[in-house]
This record gives sequence, structure tokens and C-alpha cells, in this order.
Amino acid sequence: MTETAGRPFLYVVVCAAGVAADVGRLITAARERGWEVGVIATPVAMNGFFDTAAVEARTGRPIRSAWRTPDRPRPFPPPDAVVVAPATFNTLNKWAAGIADTLALGTLCEAAGLGVPVAVLPCVADALAAHPAYQDSLRRLRGMGVRFGEPYTGEPEEGGGQPEFGWERALDLIDGH
Repeated sequence: MTETAGRPFLYVVVCAAGVAADVGRLITAARERGWEVGVIATPVAMNGFFDTAAVEARTGRPIRSAWRTPDRPRPFPPPDAVVVAPATFNTLNKWAAGIADTLALGTLCEAAGLGVPVAVLPCVADALAAHPAYQDSLRRLRGMGVRFGEPYTGEPEEGGGQPEFGWERALDLIDGH
């Protein structure tokens, strides 16, 4: 365990999906369960998908989205666990293929090599989830030990209501690891 004020450190990787607007719910739940939290966002997610100022206020840390230069110190300690929520089609496929062209993807690729527990809450439309590459990516990531919560499409349920995105489920997947 990384010691950060006596608490384990959780990386939350946020991708560009509409549900990302509620990522504060995950951060609050994680802190209530004893985690310190640092957020890493995909570059597209930083463009209005969530309230960056509110997230920075809630974590007490800057959001990371770009690589740091070698002369700059690491802004976060090493992670004790990683949660990817929401996780998009693009991010999951690139990660499974070992593509590390953003800080978020590089972090996920490294987590696998370090044996850090990773939980994922996919947010992928049904049409994209049916794509063979996506199914192959899920198999590969599961084979790497990645734990998945229920898929979320954002599609209205029968009767017109929106399904609930299971933010806390991600924490359940890493608790006790």
C-alpha cells in the first residue's frame, strides 16, 4: 500500500462519455471508503465532459491529462488500485492493444505490468459493443486480470427512464484485493 496520509491511493481514469459528468460520485464514495484519489482524464474528457474545477476541489489535486516532462516531479504516488469509469470503446480497445498514446492509456498499460488491481465500468453503446474488436478486447483485458462492472449503454430503459451508472460497483470490484 502506498502511504498517503495513511490511506491507499486510487487512480480514477475518466473517459469522454456523458455520464462522466457525475464522476464526483465515485470520488466521494472512494474517499468515504478510505481512499485518497487522483484523477487522470483522457484529453477529450477534459473538453467539457465533467466539471474539472469541482473534481480538483474534491480531490485536492490537479487532474492529470498530459505527460509530464522528466524534470517535473510525479504529482501522484504510485496507485494501489485503478478505476476506469466511464470506460469508452476507444479507450478499452486501445488499452487491450497496448497502445499508450495518452497519459490515461499509458497509465493503464503500466498498471497491468505492475500488477495493480484495475476495475472498469464500461460505457459503450450496444452497436459498438457488438463489434468483434471490442469483444476481443474484453477477453484480453479479463485475461490480464481486469475486473468489469455491468456494461452501461446510456440507452433509455423501457418506460423511458435512464439506467443508473454503478459508480460504487467499481469500488466493490477492488475492495479487498
